[in-house]
Amino acid sequence: MSLVSTERSPGAKLGLALFIGFLLSFPLFAVWLLLDDRQQQSEFAQASIAEGWGGPQTLSGPLLVIPYRVTTSETVMEGTQQVTRSRQSWQELTLSPELSNLETEMRPERRTRSIYEVVVYEATTRGQARFAFPQDISRFGVAPADMDLSRAELRFGLSDPRGLVGNPRVSAGGRALRLQPGGGGGPGFFAWVDAAALAGGAILIDYAFDFRGNQALGLAPQAGETHWRLTSPWPHPSFQGGFLPVERQIGPEGFVATYRVGNLALGSSLVNIGGAAATVPAPNTATDRYQGEAEAPAPQGGGLAQVNLVQPVDLYSRVDRSAKYGFLFIGFTFLAFLLFDIIGGVRVSPVEYLLVGAGLVLFFVLLLAFAEVIGFTPAYIVASAAIAGLNTAYSAAVLRSWRRAGFIGALLVGLYALLYILLSLEDLSLVIGSLMLFVALATVMYLTRNINWGARPGEAEPAAA
Repeated sequence: MSLVSTERSPGAKLGLALFIGFLLSFPLFAVWLLLDDRQQQSEFAQASIAEGWGGPQTLSGPLLVIPYRVTTSETVMEGTQQVTRSRQSWQELTLSPELSNLETEMRPERRTRSIYEVVVYEATTRGQARFAFPQDISRFGVAPADMDLSRAELRFGLSDPRGLVGNPRVSAGGRALRLQPGGGGGPGFFAWVDAAALAGGAILIDYAFDFRGNQALGLAPQAGETHWRLTSPWPHPSFQGGFLPVERQIGPEGFVATYRVGNLALGSSLVNIGGAAATVPAPNTATDRYQGEAEAPAPQGGGLAQVNLVQPVDLYSRVDRSAKYGFLFIGFTFLAFLLFDIIGGVRVSPVEYLLVGAGLVLFFVLLLAFAEVIGFTPAYIVASAAIAGLNTAYSAAVLRSWRRAGFIGALLVGLYALLYILLSLEDLSLVIGSLMLFVALATVMYLTRNINWGARPGEAEPAAA
């Protein structure tokens, strides 16, 4: 027996359907909370998989740090006389290379644990850097005689030194250098070097090292001119940061990116007085862009040339986007039941509305659960087929007709197919969605054009003018 009173007006039935739709918004919001919780668990699992492997890496340097003497004078009173005293202290002059030319090869691989997966990589970097004093070095107020070139440090930055594999190889003028961890208070490594050759010319530095990381790799350019060539077999790079490649090739076999950055673009001089090397910025790993699309630089990595090894399908973002259309599914399905109730004369009770709506909300839970195991597209097919079949069979009992139930089933199949298209065509999703709503509104207006929404059962319709 239907719970909808035969004495309700069409307007009251509409209000009842809207109220039940409002009640279903609470479990729909609970689905969003569940999605957020599962995404956080996924990120935690990915972090645990990559633990000990090395985090998102940023390269910087090399920089040449030269100590120099600074003489300061101060005047003090001793009794009734003024006495001037001088004292010496040491400060650091940081010299960036005139030219830094390096190549990096990334070798990514997928690592899994249970249903979770993370992309890690091994990389090899080889490069050369040429150091020389600028012709206007005297303008910086440091005399060459005050510099202790024999105590210079050559500093390399790596944001997560745990990822270093073996010992880096660094040579100055063809002479191998012994490396030390850290340097300048930042992450990385350094070597003592005799920079006496700077007094009459230049120093050529050759280096090579292997390291590991995950998700992202960035370079903090610090030279007068930086050339960086980055290669990888990963076919889905996302270029980010403050500097984008001047040339890039992306294909199924991987990508090749070439960067060229000058110090005028950096807005910094090759000489820094009184300070050590700049800290290594952390790379930005948040991205929803694929196939080399650029994103506005994040504050933490705005001075980086960076690439992210993104997954081609982020199932959590796609499930989240699909769940945002939940109200649309509930609205269209309830509208179909309402029209069968008002126009077709088939009474639909509040409980029946509620059960059908619960099935529509359950679709997103099934989609999330199966997507974590078998992938988004197979999960979408399974979840949509299950819910469309369930609601079609239930509608046959509610509407007392398999023909009417077939209309509900066709409606749901069409909505699920359209939603999948909207998720695939992100750029056109708003256009398609707005046109769909326009057609739906026009159809409802046409079908209900002669309904007196405030009329009670048995009340005569007002005569047409």
